[in-house]
Amino acid sequence: MIREGKYEEALSIARDQVEGGAQVIDINMDDAMLDAEREMTNFLNLLMSEPDIARLPIMIDSSKWSVIEAGLKCLQGRAIVNSISLKEGEDAFREQAQKIKDYGVATIVMAFDEEGQAVTFKRKTEICKRAYRILTEEMNFPGEDIIFDPNILTIATGMEEHNNYAVDFMRTTTWIKENLPDTKVSGGVSNLSFSFRGNDTVREAMHSAFLYHAIKAGLDMGIVNPGMLQVYDEIPAELLELVEDVILNRRKDSTDRLISYAETVRQTAGKKVRKDDWRKKTVQDRINHALVRGITDHIEEDVEEARGGYDTSLEIIEGP
Repeated sequence: MIREGKYEEALSIARDQVEGGAQVIDINMDDAMLDAEREMTNFLNLLMSEPDIARLPIMIDSSKWSVIEAGLKCLQGRAIVNSISLKEGEDAFREQAQKIKDYGVATIVMAFDEEGQAVTFKRKTEICKRAYRILTEEMNFPGEDIIFDPNILTIATGMEEHNNYAVDFMRTTTWIKENLPDTKVSGGVSNLSFSFRGNDTVREAMHSAFLYHAIKAGLDMGIVNPGMLQVYDEIPAELLELVEDVILNRRKDSTDRLISYAETVRQTAGKKVRKDDWRKKTVQDRINHALVRGITDHIEEDVEEARGGYDTSLEIIEGP
């Protein structure tokens, strides 16, 4: 959408996420076909003019520091940077952390170091402990502004070494909460279910079941489309057992069993229905709703309908 200049449609996606229950809006412009710094600036400036979206904290998500800093310059209030890590060494880590501290925002700290991404409990805890020491002991970085991401990785891939990834994430989460005071834990939930791309029924069940157990382990937040979640208690019993077998690594054949089930699931076609209950209200209420939320989809028909109840167009502008 951004490549095509469809900013209003992109804003509608953010608005849908707000209405779907999102508590933070993650903005990422990392695309080879985009001028990421310019588009991050343009989009955030537009987003800041939408009060129903701008009331939520914004997470600026990019692998390029220049894009992150461009975004930080656009925001009011406190934002979240996603992310920094030890991947490029301690000097670069300190430099970026100092700038984040100067901006007064929080940051995601990924479980990466010079050797790459941490995939085991041991490596995850070692990297998080090292990053915490640098930030809090050397730089006096507030612990409450540190959000660790110990890497939610894809499970049910058919590779045995991947089977314990979700368990290791949850173990690491509990360890962080017990050993690194004041910090929070986050993770990219959709990574978990990449093996089932195209099968929303299974993916949504996996996300919900994972969050149910990860929150118990201490997870504070997850990056996930709120529209791709089922209510845990409403997941069919058979599907719930299968996804939890995979997530908790309870059976050696759990991946095969879930794949077999996934092949029998009928996919729901098309997009989820947008919440348009407000369209059933009076024309005055519909215009109010659209103005407050910046929705332009029905403005012409609503104004035309409203004209019948007013003598002049000015009364419509000053009235509803």
